[in-house]
Amino acid sequence: MNYLNLDKSKTKETVGELNILLSDYQLYYQKLRNYHWNIVGQNFFDLHEQFEEMYDDAKLKIDEIAERILTLRFQPESNLTTYLKLSNIKESSSDITDKEMVTNLLDDHGTIIRQMRKTTEVADANGDEGTIDLIGAYIRELEKTSWMLDAWSMKLGEKRNA
Repeated sequence: MNYLNLDKSKTKETVGELNILLSDYQLYYQKLRNYHWNIVGQNFFDLHEQFEEMYDDAKLKIDEIAERILTLRFQPESNLTTYLKLSNIKESSSDITDKEMVTNLLDDHGTIIRQMRKTTEVADANGDEGTIDLIGAYIRELEKTSWMLDAWSMKLGEKRNA
Protein backbone atom coordinates (compact mmCIF):
# COMPACT_ATOMS: atom_id res chain seq x y z
CA MET A 1 0.00 0.00 0.00
CA ASN A 2 3.00 2.31 0.13
CA TYR A 3 2.41 3.58 -3.39
CA LEU A 4 -1.15 4.67 -2.42
CA ASN A 5 -0.10 6.27 0.87
CA LEU A 6 -3.12 4.69 2.62
CA ASP A 7 -3.30 2.74 5.86
CA LYS A 8 -4.43 -0.78 4.91
CA SER A 9 -6.20 -1.32 8.24
CA LYS A 10 -8.33 1.80 7.64
CA THR A 11 -8.82 1.04 3.96
CA LYS A 12 -10.40 -2.27 4.94
CA GLU A 13 -13.42 -0.31 6.23
CA THR A 14 -13.80 1.45 2.89
CA VAL A 15 -13.53 -1.86 1.05
CA GLY A 16 -16.30 -3.29 3.22
CA GLU A 17 -18.60 -0.49 2.07
CA LEU A 18 -17.44 -0.87 -1.54
CA ASN A 19 -18.29 -4.58 -1.44
CA ILE A 20 -21.81 -3.74 -0.24
CA LEU A 21 -22.09 -1.21 -3.08
CA LEU A 22 -20.79 -3.83 -5.52
CA SER A 23 -23.46 -6.23 -4.25
CA ASP A 24 -26.14 -3.54 -4.60
CA TYR A 25 -25.08 -2.88 -8.17
CA GLN A 26 -25.08 -6.59 -9.04
CA LEU A 27 -28.70 -6.99 -7.91
CA TYR A 28 -29.68 -3.68 -9.51
CA TYR A 29 -28.08 -4.82 -12.79
CA GLN A 30 -30.01 -8.09 -12.76
CA LYS A 31 -33.24 -6.27 -11.95
CA LEU A 32 -32.68 -4.00 -14.97
CA ARG A 33 -32.11 -7.07 -17.18
CA ASN A 34 -35.30 -8.60 -15.79
CA TYR A 35 -37.29 -5.46 -16.58
CA HIS A 36 -35.67 -5.07 -20.02
CA TRP A 37 -36.67 -8.61 -20.94
CA ASN A 38 -40.16 -8.49 -19.45
CA ILE A 39 -41.49 -4.99 -20.18
CA VAL A 40 -44.81 -4.99 -22.06
CA GLY A 41 -47.44 -2.44 -22.95
CA GLN A 42 -47.60 1.00 -24.50
CA ASN A 43 -44.29 2.09 -22.99
CA PHE A 44 -42.40 -0.96 -24.27
CA PHE A 45 -40.20 0.84 -26.79
CA ASP A 46 -39.18 3.69 -24.48
CA LEU A 47 -38.55 1.61 -21.38
CA HIS A 48 -36.98 -1.36 -23.17
CA GLU A 49 -34.33 0.99 -24.56
CA GLN A 50 -33.96 2.95 -21.30
CA PHE A 51 -33.47 -0.19 -19.22
CA GLU A 52 -30.78 -1.37 -21.63
CA GLU A 53 -28.92 1.94 -21.30
CA MET A 54 -29.20 1.68 -17.54
CA TYR A 55 -27.92 -1.90 -17.31
CA ASP A 56 -25.02 -1.09 -19.64
CA ASP A 57 -24.10 1.75 -17.28
CA ALA A 58 -24.49 -0.49 -14.22
CA LYS A 59 -22.24 -3.11 -15.82
CA LEU A 60 -19.46 -0.53 -16.21
CA LYS A 61 -19.84 0.63 -12.63
CA ILE A 62 -19.70 -2.96 -11.35
CA ASP A 63 -16.34 -3.39 -13.07
CA GLU A 64 -15.01 -0.04 -11.83
CA ILE A 65 -16.06 -0.72 -8.23
CA ALA A 66 -14.39 -4.15 -8.33
CA GLU A 67 -11.25 -2.61 -9.83
CA ARG A 68 -11.21 0.06 -7.12
CA ILE A 69 -11.29 -2.70 -4.50
CA LEU A 70 -8.39 -4.40 -6.28
CA THR A 71 -6.51 -1.08 -6.47
CA LEU A 72 -6.87 -0.84 -2.70
CA ARG A 73 -5.19 -4.28 -2.57
CA PHE A 74 -8.25 -6.27 -1.49
CA GLN A 75 -10.38 -8.82 -3.29
CA PRO A 76 -13.88 -7.92 -4.47
CA GLU A 77 -16.77 -10.19 -3.57
CA SER A 78 -17.71 -12.29 -6.57
CA ASN A 79 -20.31 -14.87 -5.57
CA LEU A 80 -24.06 -14.50 -6.03
CA THR A 81 -24.71 -15.93 -2.57
CA THR A 82 -22.57 -13.21 -1.03
CA TYR A 83 -24.20 -10.50 -3.15
CA LEU A 84 -27.64 -11.59 -1.98
CA LYS A 85 -26.47 -11.54 1.63
CA LEU A 86 -24.69 -8.15 1.49
CA SER A 87 -26.98 -6.20 -0.82
CA ASN A 88 -29.50 -3.62 0.32
CA ILE A 89 -31.41 -4.25 -2.95
CA LYS A 90 -34.05 -6.96 -3.17
CA GLU A 91 -34.98 -9.08 -6.18
CA SER A 92 -38.17 -8.29 -8.09
CA SER A 93 -40.92 -10.16 -9.82
CA SER A 94 -41.01 -10.16 -13.62
CA ASP A 95 -44.78 -9.86 -13.72
CA ILE A 96 -45.32 -6.20 -12.82
CA THR A 97 -46.43 -3.10 -14.68
CA ASP A 98 -44.15 -0.55 -16.28
CA LYS A 99 -45.03 1.99 -13.58
CA GLU A 100 -44.20 -0.52 -10.83
CA MET A 101 -40.87 -1.19 -12.52
CA VAL A 102 -40.01 2.51 -12.54
CA THR A 103 -41.17 2.93 -8.94
CA ASN A 104 -39.02 -0.03 -7.86
CA LEU A 105 -36.00 1.40 -9.67
CA LEU A 106 -36.46 4.81 -8.07
CA ASP A 107 -36.61 3.12 -4.65
CA ASP A 108 -33.44 1.20 -5.53
CA HIS A 109 -31.76 4.45 -6.60
CA GLY A 110 -32.45 5.91 -3.17
CA THR A 111 -30.96 2.80 -1.56
CA ILE A 112 -27.88 2.85 -3.78
CA ILE A 113 -27.34 6.58 -3.25
CA ARG A 114 -27.49 6.06 0.54
CA GLN A 115 -24.85 3.32 0.24
CA MET A 116 -22.69 5.52 -2.00
CA ARG A 117 -22.87 8.35 0.54
CA LYS A 118 -21.96 5.97 3.35
CA THR A 119 -19.03 4.69 1.27
CA THR A 120 -17.74 8.22 0.64
CA GLU A 121 -18.09 9.11 4.35
CA VAL A 122 -15.98 6.09 5.32
CA ALA A 123 -13.48 6.81 2.53
CA ASP A 124 -13.24 10.43 3.66
CA ALA A 125 -12.57 9.40 7.26
CA ASN A 126 -9.76 7.19 5.93
CA GLY A 127 -8.20 9.77 3.57
CA ASP A 128 -9.19 7.87 0.40
CA GLU A 129 -9.71 10.60 -2.20
CA GLY A 130 -9.70 8.12 -5.10
CA THR A 131 -12.79 6.33 -3.82
CA ILE A 132 -14.49 9.64 -3.00
CA ASP A 133 -13.88 10.89 -6.56
CA LEU A 134 -15.16 7.68 -8.17
CA ILE A 135 -18.31 7.40 -6.08
CA GLY A 136 -19.04 11.14 -6.16
CA ALA A 137 -19.43 10.98 -9.93
CA TYR A 138 -21.73 7.97 -9.56
CA ILE A 139 -23.97 9.87 -7.17
CA ARG A 140 -24.38 12.74 -9.63
CA GLU A 141 -25.16 10.37 -12.52
CA LEU A 142 -27.69 8.29 -10.57
CA GLU A 143 -29.41 11.43 -9.30
CA LYS A 144 -29.86 12.58 -12.91
CA THR A 145 -31.22 9.20 -14.02
CA SER A 146 -33.60 9.27 -11.04
CA TRP A 147 -34.87 12.70 -12.03
CA MET A 148 -35.55 11.43 -15.58
CA LEU A 149 -37.44 8.35 -14.37
CA ASP A 150 -39.40 10.47 -11.93
CA ALA A 151 -40.31 12.91 -14.72
CA TRP A 152 -41.44 9.97 -16.89
CA SER A 153 -43.75 8.71 -14.14
CA MET A 154 -45.40 12.09 -13.48
CA LYS A 155 -48.73 13.17 -14.91
CA LEU A 156 -48.93 16.47 -16.73
CA GLY A 157 -49.50 19.26 -14.20
CA GLU A 158 -48.53 17.08 -11.22
CA LYS A 159 -46.37 18.69 -8.55
CA ARG A 160 -42.89 17.31 -8.06
CA ASN A 161 -42.15 15.51 -4.78
CA ALA A 162 -39.55 17.20 -2.61
